[in-house]
Amino acid sequence: MSDLKPKGKNVLITGASFGFGHELAKHFAEDGYNLILVARSEDRLVALAKELGDKYGIQTWVIAKDLFDRDAPNKLHAELKEQGIPVHILVNNAGFGTYGQFSEIELEDDLNLVQLNVAVVTHMTKLFLKDMLAQNEGRILNVASMAAFLPGPYMATYFASKAYVYSLTDALAEELRGTNIKVMALCPGVAATNFQQTASNENALIGGKINAFVMSADAVVDKAYDDFMSDKKLSIPGASNKLMSYFLPFIPRSWMNRAVKMFNNSDDINAYRS
Repeated sequence: MSDLKPKGKNVLITGASFGFGHELAKHFAEDGYNLILVARSEDRLVALAKELGDKYGIQTWVIAKDLFDRDAPNKLHAELKEQGIPVHILVNNAGFGTYGQFSEIELEDDLNLVQLNVAVVTHMTKLFLKDMLAQNEGRILNVASMAAFLPGPYMATYFASKAYVYSLTDALAEELRGTNIKVMALCPGVAATNFQQTASNENALIGGKINAFVMSADAVVDKAYDDFMSDKKLSIPGASNKLMSYFLPFIPRSWMNRAVKMFNNSDDINAYRS
């Protein structure tokens, strides 16, 4: 189990206004960790900070930042340094997906995805990891996806971005072996968050028309939080997702490509061809 005691320790969560970030904030607060909540939605962050601060008697800080700004991580890091607020746990949760034929998705949308899902995770991890090494303690949770293990027709950039997050996190976990810094990748399957609406893929089979394998955000986070506090390198919530992860290495890549293409397909995609 983690030896990072909650008293006086601060957790920075990006994308804390919705979904996994919102639920993780509740778990950390319940255990007595102070919260640094980061997202664009300042009103939602303020409401969450007040709710959790009043309920659990923790300190909270709200920092409204647009992480699409390439310099936002530097500004955030500098702001916390100036205020003398150390970060003991970093949760890189902010991210989004794009959906459609790669050739039809707006270039700016995919570049924004790479900025948020890849560049920000890299930037934030590098900045705060150095501080954690100097402190000789710390934890980093990077939110990837089951998409990290698959090719992703019709969500090509999103799947590729999560493969990067998982690979980076796995490598860092090995680099940091023997230190007091622990790193974990969270790889959930489809969950009931606002992801589908943001990605505009509500009409796809999985997560849209077929909901049998969709987990609630709180169920995902319950499992992820337990794994994180147990210093695991990888968390895959859901028995079906865990089972799939065991078999994926034995399935030909071409078969997976066709399967994901089928599950990601929708009338919206077919309209591009007409």
